[in-house]
Order: sequence, then C-alpha cells, then structure tokens
Amino acid sequence: MKLGGPFLFILATLMVDAIGVGIVFPIMPDLMERVGAGSVAEGAFWGGVMMSAYAAAMFLFGPIVGSLSDAYGRRPVLIAALVTLTIDYVIMALTQTYWMLLAGRIIAGMAGATYITATAYISDIARPEERGAAFGMIGAAFGIGFVFGPALGGLASGWHITAPFWIAAALSALNVIFGLIVLPESLKPQNRRPFGRRDLNPVASILAAFALPGLAVPLICIFVFEFANLVYPTLWAFWGREVFGWDGFAIGLTLSAYGILIAGVQAGILPLLSRRMGDFNTLIIATCAAVIGLAGFGFTTMLWAVAIFLPIAALSDMAPPLMTAVAANRVSEDRQGLVQGVIASLSSVAAVAAPLALTGVFERFVNGEGIYLPGAPFLVAALLVVALTPLILRMKPNAEREVEPGPG
Repeated sequence: MKLGGPFLFILATLMVDAIGVGIVFPIMPDLMERVGAGSVAEGAFWGGVMMSAYAAAMFLFGPIVGSLSDAYGRRPVLIAALVTLTIDYVIMALTQTYWMLLAGRIIAGMAGATYITATAYISDIARPEERGAAFGMIGAAFGIGFVFGPALGGLASGWHITAPFWIAAALSALNVIFGLIVLPESLKPQNRRPFGRRDLNPVASILAAFALPGLAVPLICIFVFEFANLVYPTLWAFWGREVFGWDGFAIGLTLSAYGILIAGVQAGILPLLSRRMGDFNTLIIATCAAVIGLAGFGFTTMLWAVAIFLPIAALSDMAPPLMTAVAANRVSEDRQGLVQGVIASLSSVAAVAAPLALTGVFERFVNGEGIYLPGAPFLVAALLVVALTPLILRMKPNAEREVEPGPG
C-alpha cells in the first residue's frame, strides 16, 4: 500500500481527531468547575455523562454513516463529518454552560464519521494481508495526536480555558481544505450497495453484522476491550489529580508521553511483531500487556511506577487494530463501511456505559466512605480483559490464514 496523498490525509484526519479529543483532557477538571459541575469527584461524574452522550449519539448514527459511505462513497461523508466537527469545536469554545457543552458533544457524536469512514477508506485501498499494519498506522496517528493534543491543551489553557477548543477548530478547518485538494473517492461504483430503510436502524445493522459468518467473536472482543480501555481517557485526569495532585500541565505531559509510546508501538512494534510472530500471537501479547498495565495503575501510588506501567499499557493498544483487521477480513468489499460503522457503534455503546460505570466506581472509592482506592476503576477494567481471554483465544485463525513468521 502506497503512502500517497490520500493515505496521508486519512492519517492527518485521525491525528487531528485525536488532537481534538486529547486537547480537552488536561482541562476537564477545570472545565467542569467553570461550568459549575462541582468538586473533583462530581466533575468526574458529569464529565463521564458528557462522554456518554457523545458515545450515545455515535451509537445511533455510526451504522448510518457507515452505510451512507457504502452507498454514496467515502469522500463526501468524510468531508461533511470534518466540517461538522469544526463547527462543534466552535460551539464548545463559545459556551459557558454545561448543557451547551453537552449539546456540542452530541453534535460531534452524530457526525462521528471520521474514524468510521477513514477505516473503511483504508479497507478499500489496502489488501487483506496489509490491513492489520494499516490499522496499526491509524493507531499511530492517534498516538501522535495524543502527543500534541494534551500538550497543546495544557499549554493553551494557560492563555484561556477555551483556547484548546479554538486550536482544535482551526486544525479541523485546515484539514477540510487538505481533503478537498488531495482526497479521491476510494469506493468503486461496482462495490457500492443501496442505502435502505434497514440501514437507519442501528440495532438492525448490528444484528446483521453479528449474523455474518465468523464476525460475532471479533465484534464482542472489540466491544469488551474498548469498554475496559476507556478507563484511561475517562479517568486519567481525575485519577492523576486525586493520587498525585497533578495540574493541567502534568496531566497533559503524562498523556503526551503515553501518546509517544502508542505511536511507537503502532508504527514500529506492531508491524514488526506481526511479521515475525503473526497477528494472533501479537494479539495475545497485547492482551497480557493490558492486564498488567491496568492492574499496575490500579494499585500504584508512586510516580516511578507510572513510568514503568505506561509503556506496558501502550503495548495493549496493539489489540484493537488487530481485532479490527480480523473483522474487516471476514466481510466483502461492499460491507466494509457497514462493519466499520458497527464497530464504531459497539465502541460507542461501551463509551456510553464505561464512563458512567467507571466514574461511579471512582466516586465510590474516593468519597471518604469505606475503602479508599482511587485505582479501583483500573482493577475493574483488568478483570474485564481477563474474562475476555477465552474469546480472544477463539480468534486463532483456522479457516483464515495466519500470517507466517518472517525471517529474523
């Protein structure tokens, strides 16, 4: 697969998307305080509600967006989503009330076509054996975004609490212009399918995807793993402030370090391990790393331990692109948008439930009643990944060909 203008635009789109998300993380406690959301524990809860609303909107519209891109092409859907996200960041910058913040997140969730359509675009232009590494590059783009996003958020918040939103809006607008210039349509007319009334029903789309042969197991694995991994974006800022007293700069710095590690893992370690050990064995390594990292953050109260467990946690981010590649390789070309939309929709269901559940656990264990354990949400997430392991083992290739280990 060539790293030409279209692929670079897809990577830039996902990187800008990650910047837009990560740029807000360092200011979340201060932002919740600004709109009257209360103390750290209460702010964590209302921040979780906002993330859940975004995910709920994406759940409802994700399969629709994916199916629209199967019917009308990836380019128009992707450009429209980027324009909507630009408008959303402007709304977030201008509002001074929690409910307007919530409305802005719902609009962004309705647009949520950047990741869905971008991954479908990658499926169009990559051969089946290239998709694991290609989706890994998507993860690397997100990692780079998380390097710059939190760092920009931490620094820009020193100018004004709304400055990060204006930066995100400007980056999104510039990316729209870039896409209009370099992005061709990737979906050939013969590979398109009609958009029907059934595509308007997210539940029907999800059930249809689960009914496709061999697709149920990777979809379940993606859902549960995403649920567990949401503990990081949901609670990192609040956990860091509670355990270590971090300010916005410290939170941004640690998230940037995590982003650097993710980028290195996705762009370097994932392709290397995939070639030498095969996708399935690499997935097992990622699963083990997830359990170790989550358990480590669950118990640690020492800064030096954060430095140890952060690289291990980054290795776990190899799992989602590998699971996504398994799902993509099990469907025909005219259903790539549908499957990516369903994956986004399932991730959104996880993102609705996880912030509410995990912030509830956090509040329960830091409010001064009973056992004090700020890392409890990380331990819950670790247990979920352990419980998922039998299904991950069922993803070992049988009918589909495993990537053979390459020479040293």
